[in-house]
Amino acid sequence: MKNILITGGAGNIGSALSSVLATNSSNNIVIVDNLSTGSMDKVPKASNIKFIKANVNIYNDIVPIFGRYDFDYVFHFSAVVGVCRTLDNPTSVLNDIEGIKNVLSLSKNSGVKRVFYSSSSEVYGEPFEIPQNENTTPLNSRLPYAIVKNVGEAFCRSYFKEYGLEYTIFRFFNTYGPNQSQDFVVPKFLEQAQNDLPITIYGDGLQTRSFCYVEDTITACIEAFRSGNYVNDVLNVGNDNEMTILELAKRIIKVTNSKSEIIHLPALKEGDMTRRCPDITKMKKILNRDLITLEEGLQQIIAYKNLVPKD
Repeated sequence: MKNILITGGAGNIGSALSSVLATNSSNNIVIVDNLSTGSMDKVPKASNIKFIKANVNIYNDIVPIFGRYDFDYVFHFSAVVGVCRTLDNPTSVLNDIEGIKNVLSLSKNSGVKRVFYSSSSEVYGEPFEIPQNENTTPLNSRLPYAIVKNVGEAFCRSYFKEYGLEYTIFRFFNTYGPNQSQDFVVPKFLEQAQNDLPITIYGDGLQTRSFCYVEDTITACIEAFRSGNYVNDVLNVGNDNEMTILELAKRIIKVTNSKSEIIHLPALKEGDMTRRCPDITKMKKILNRDLITLEEGLQQIIAYKNLVPKD
């Protein structure tokens, strides 16, 4: 029996991860989330999943959980996320450093074998090279969210160097899926298109991103977990199909057969990087299959939404 802690398990990636891990009856999963951005609707219903509402940034919240369970592995995915949300709440973002310190300190003291840390493509800042490689692309993040993720990576390395606590860092690139919040670009565009509403884009829409369907993201995480690959290492997790936000909108309109028009809003003052595209050579080695295309992912979301009963 493996005892696994997933912080932020009521969010998009954390809930999907817990759902897949729970299919193995030898995994006992504890989800911790303060529900500030996550939702109980996303928490999987399974006999080997336990949900605890707590804030990992508060030591007295999280210490009894480590005391009650003998965790073998920890996935620290808890964080304030979303460009607008993180820009509007910079001090809340900085508070996430306390959560990183709490999780690593308690993991080190309780015999956790490895911590899997949710970092972000945002640590790269404005790109010096495309695709962005884990080892050759310098980190030049400036915004609070990106800085905190970079600090978290530094903490992981430091705890390994000083205490021998093993880690794997996942740098996630724009994961989308059925349980993603509506304030992210793919679900927002999809909802607008399905209702024939104007699709709103900040600026000229020529900023690029690469979108990874949640199934690919979770498969990469679990294969890193199962295989023991990329211990004390960094792994880009994303899709290397780079596209402009304008192209994303057009492809969503086509998939949904929408009558939506595209409306351009003033560009964001900060936080909207010009390009994002990962080098996923390492991810492809453990995935060992083709990635899900944007069109396939959108169709899966549409099919899922059609199955969910409407209020």
